[in-house]
Amino acid sequence: MSKMPNYISTTNACKLCKPLGASMAFRGIEGGVPYLHGSQGCATYMRRYIISHYNEPIDIASSSLSEKHAVYGGAANLKLGLKNVTKKYNPKLIGIATTCLTETIGDDVPMIIKEYEREFGDENGPLLVNVSTPSYSGTHMEGFHAAVAAVINQLSELPVAANDSINLLPGFVSSADYRHLHEIVDDFGIKTTMLPDLSTSMDGPALLEYEKIPGGGTPLEAIRQMGGAKASIEFGRTLEHTRTGGAILEEKFGMTRFQMGLPIGIGETDIFFNCLKEISGKATPDKYIQERGRLVDAYVDGHKYVFGKKAIIYGEEDIVVGLTSFLAEIGVTPILCATGGKSGLFADAIAAVTKDLLPEQPKAYEGMDFFDIAEEAEKLGPDLLVGHSKGYALARKLNIPLIRVGFPIHDRIGGQRIIHLGYRGAQQLFDLVVNSLIEKKQNDSSVGYTYM
Repeated sequence: MSKMPNYISTTNACKLCKPLGASMAFRGIEGGVPYLHGSQGCATYMRRYIISHYNEPIDIASSSLSEKHAVYGGAANLKLGLKNVTKKYNPKLIGIATTCLTETIGDDVPMIIKEYEREFGDENGPLLVNVSTPSYSGTHMEGFHAAVAAVINQLSELPVAANDSINLLPGFVSSADYRHLHEIVDDFGIKTTMLPDLSTSMDGPALLEYEKIPGGGTPLEAIRQMGGAKASIEFGRTLEHTRTGGAILEEKFGMTRFQMGLPIGIGETDIFFNCLKEISGKATPDKYIQERGRLVDAYVDGHKYVFGKKAIIYGEEDIVVGLTSFLAEIGVTPILCATGGKSGLFADAIAAVTKDLLPEQPKAYEGMDFFDIAEEAEKLGPDLLVGHSKGYALARKLNIPLIRVGFPIHDRIGGQRIIHLGYRGAQQLFDLVVNSLIEKKQNDSSVGYTYM
């Protein structure tokens, strides 16, 4: 992998903080309340950031540490906060994530939780799950996966009776993606525990009365029984060095684990559907065969508009890998794949999904910020950017389209309803890419043609 200059500072990071990802994972669990053990500012920033993308309320509790607690420790505030959250929200689960402050001062959160349970424990009280998520050691995606792993490790029970279900660990995707995944596995007739599940908890209907904890999320009883499933499917090509939820299920219960990339585009989605066929023993339902066929037809119809166009893709590692695979298969040339993550597996994952599609591998850089991306973009001359809203300023400067995908999307409505996954997601992404390029050509034309 090529190496970028080792800058001392970061300018406009191409990543988000670790406890934000953990908060989203906890929010995708039935009756769950995310709780940050740290300063109030962390929780306030994350709530605002998440609400701006989802246009839905989210409460993130905080132990509200101050300068005093940085010296004397935050145990008392953590215990008081847990009591207050239990009283005001009546949650089924409180997911406790640490921040930079509490990790730096060295609070022993597992020990504090044990003390709390001895002092204030109630058999009818919420389950308490904790995860270490200092932002200085990773990205929001690492926090997300760490929280999922912590939930599985701390809640899945031994011994457990075998059942005919599977576990699906899709990672951090849109609410519409979670709904689509439910539809797919249901159509294969597979009983599935999906962890987490933000399909309704962060994209629910309008209600007459405000719910402190929105409905939805993975049922706690299903999490307890995950060890009895016959297999687990986990999305992510850059997770090999991470002790993920899938890895814990494999170690703890001897479970078969199928690990694959996010199913974005035809190639990666085919891998997912073939896995479901193997597990279920059933053929792919006809409606997905039809969706795939229409998608192939669309690729042919729109090929003349996208072939040879150059794209820069940025964001969290695994969504960039999936989007790169998709763009390469439709005829767009990825010229730079950039991420703020540092798994050490990013470049190899990019090469794996493009080796049969491109004559030359794109540049793939880890640990990049938008200063780095902008410098490279000026040299490479892209036709479009593909990523979240933080790339808008660069797209505006270069006067090229920005294809908004992933998280966060702050300058458009409906980010939670973008479908990225499956043949259906690829169809929507393909239409968006083609129409954005057509619109750019129209806007740049002195004539402004109205017929293709």
